[in-house]
Amino acid sequence: MYDFLNSPFTLRGVTLKNRLVFAPTTLGLSADEAMEKLGRIAKGGAALIILGDVAIEPARGSSLFEENGFMTYQKLITHIHEFGALAAAQLHMSDSDIKGMMKYMPDIKAGRYSPNQLRALLNDLTADYITSMPIDRIKTIIKQFGEAAKLAQKAGFDIIQIHGDRMCGSMSSSIYNHRIDEYGGSPENRARFACEAIMAVREAVPDMPIDYKLAIRQENPHYGNAGVLESELAVFVPLLEAAGADAFHVALANHSDLSDTIPPLTHPYFKTEGCFLKFCDEVRELSDKPLCGVGRLTHPDMIEKQLSEGRIQLAAMSRQLLADDQWLNKVNAGRENEIHYCMACNKKCLGGMQARQGTRCIYDKN
Repeated sequence: MYDFLNSPFTLRGVTLKNRLVFAPTTLGLSADEAMEKLGRIAKGGAALIILGDVAIEPARGSSLFEENGFMTYQKLITHIHEFGALAAAQLHMSDSDIKGMMKYMPDIKAGRYSPNQLRALLNDLTADYITSMPIDRIKTIIKQFGEAAKLAQKAGFDIIQIHGDRMCGSMSSSIYNHRIDEYGGSPENRARFACEAIMAVREAVPDMPIDYKLAIRQENPHYGNAGVLESELAVFVPLLEAAGADAFHVALANHSDLSDTIPPLTHPYFKTEGCFLKFCDEVRELSDKPLCGVGRLTHPDMIEKQLSEGRIQLAAMSRQLLADDQWLNKVNAGRENEIHYCMACNKKCLGGMQARQGTRCIYDKN
């Protein structure tokens, strides 16, 4: 019944067993908890699990650049592979000015900022951080994308995703990027950082598929601050493709309220199923590369229709697979009536993350 959803898909020689992707998600869980949760999602039928925010430089916590972190990733990938799923590393570089944040740390630790107030504070510092970054630092970061890709391949990752939000997104955005050198000004210059990051990865791992998370700023009404402005897609998409992107994971840009990129059912604009698919339509006019859709994808009939019509080639879920990691198994067994459908309440997923209790779900038994 769901022939397209269950059909294999090959990207640069790497074959996914079906079209279901677990979207990159900040879990905020211990290594053991993350392994258990992602293992259940892999066992539930997802073809690809994208591990979010894999740092391209040595970082606190798990990092590809230190032994314990590298081994943690290896164990997690092996566990995912045991269930026939593939693993992608979402390479990311933060655009947060950590040094600039230090004076606010006492108030942050005391809990005097709400999550959205803290987010606004970070955003306020981003423009100066991006605009004043020395060229040699930019070149170092670009090189690190390649180094991280090599380590990701060595750890066993099957696919690389480059996070087109975070620093790539802020460099792309005229809201944050006020540079007057080759990395700022025109759309072509603002695309340069992301393109050079892609090229660094391609040089480092020539045979690995590269997926680019294309974060888009909606213009009317305005949503998202980082990322690529809708009217500039015609410049950015061909450049990103020429740089070496094999596919695009299309979503709304970040750096506005978190409830925009993770919209609740009460969102004034993004409350319908498939709320970000219109951005896929805009990218499709500019590229023949495979597109991964995301944004409140929950019902199998709706997803099958998008796949069968060629609107998207892959369907990514986060909250729905957190709500029911057996989603695809139930779909294929004709047990759709048993699916725990995501209600877009954001109480335990986004709410849990903001409360530093881990990304969970109201359906969780514990």
